[in-house]
Amino acid sequence: MPHQMRNDTIPVRKGEELNLPVLEQFLRTNIKELPGSPLEILQFSSGHSNLTYQIKMGEWEAVLRRPPLGPVAPKAHDMEREFKILSELNPLFPAAPKPFLFSDRLDIVGSPFFIMERKHGIVLDTAFPEGRDVTPELCKRISEIMVNNLVELHSLDYKKTRLLEISKPDGFMERQVQGWIGRYERAKTEEISEVETLIKWLIDHVPKHSESTVIHYDYKLNNAMFNEDFTEMVGLFDWEMTTVGDPLADLGAAMSYWNLPDDSELLKKGLGKDPVTAVHEGFFTRKEYINLYAKKSGRNVSKLHFYITFAYFKLAVICQQIYYRFKKGQTNDPRFANFHQFVHGLIQHATIVAHDKF
Repeated sequence: MPHQMRNDTIPVRKGEELNLPVLEQFLRTNIKELPGSPLEILQFSSGHSNLTYQIKMGEWEAVLRRPPLGPVAPKAHDMEREFKILSELNPLFPAAPKPFLFSDRLDIVGSPFFIMERKHGIVLDTAFPEGRDVTPELCKRISEIMVNNLVELHSLDYKKTRLLEISKPDGFMERQVQGWIGRYERAKTEEISEVETLIKWLIDHVPKHSESTVIHYDYKLNNAMFNEDFTEMVGLFDWEMTTVGDPLADLGAAMSYWNLPDDSELLKKGLGKDPVTAVHEGFFTRKEYINLYAKKSGRNVSKLHFYITFAYFKLAVICQQIYYRFKKGQTNDPRFANFHQFVHGLIQHATIVAHDKF
C-alpha cells in the first residue's frame, strides 16, 4: 500500500471542514469525466500553514490546497501564485505536482484554492516506514537525491517560463532581508534581546552580487516524496515561496531544516519528535551536503554562513507569525501555544551562526 502524501491523512479537523455538496457540485462542473461516486474528504495532518485536503470520488483523487483560517500576512498563502508556479514548473520538473484548476470564488471553500495531482510514495519526517532496514548507505543515498534535485531545480532555464512575471530577481537578497525584518516587526509579541544585533548584522552583510535561478525556498526532507526503494524523488510539495532568486538562499534555507544528531534539542525537537536526519547514521552533515552541492552546481559557497544565518532568522519569523495568530485568537490550534519558545531559540541560534561563520 503506498504511503500518503504526508505521513498520513486524518479526519478533517474541527473548524476546518469543507462544504461537501457545494465542493462536489463545483468539481463536477469544472472537471470532466468524474466518477459517480460521492465526494470523500480527509485532511493531511502535517504542516502548520496552508490547509491541504485529500479529495476523492471512487478511483479519482486529487489534493485541494487553501490558505489557513483567519487573517493572513499580506502576500502570504497566495493560491493563484502557487498554481501558476506549478503550471510552469511541472513540465520541466516532474516532482512538482501537476495543477488541475484554480478558483478565486469564496463561496466554495471560503477562500481562493487550487486542486492538484495526488502523488503516492514515501514522505520521511520523524520515522521510516515500519519494517524498513535503515542503513547508513540508504541515508547517504537519500541525502544525495536531495542535493541532486536541488541542483537540478537551480539549473532550469527560468527565462523559458513565465516565472519572471511573478518574480523580481534584481536586488533579491536586499528585499528579502528588509521584507522579513518588516514581517518580524509586524508580528512581534514580546522583546527578544538579541534581535536588534542580529537584524543589524543581516543588513550589513547582504551579499552585493548574486546569481538568479528558480528557487523552491522551502526545500526540506518532509516536503519531498520518494519511491518505494528510495532511488528517486517522485514528489516535491509546498511551492508557495518559490520564486526566481539567489540559489544560495535556497541552499541556506535547506540547511536550516537539515537537523543533525549534534544539533541542540530545541532545533531537533522544536516542532515535535527528532527528524530522521537527527536519528539515523549516514545522512550527510551540512558540510557534506554543501560540498556536494558546490561540486555538482559549480557555485561558490564561501559566503554561505550569511544565507544560513538569514534562514534561521526567516524560520524564526515564520514561527513568530504563527504564534502571533495564536495569541490574537485567530487560530486555536494547541500545537502553536509554545511557538514563542521556538522563536527565542532560533534567534539565539542565528546569532551564534552569524558570528561562528558556521
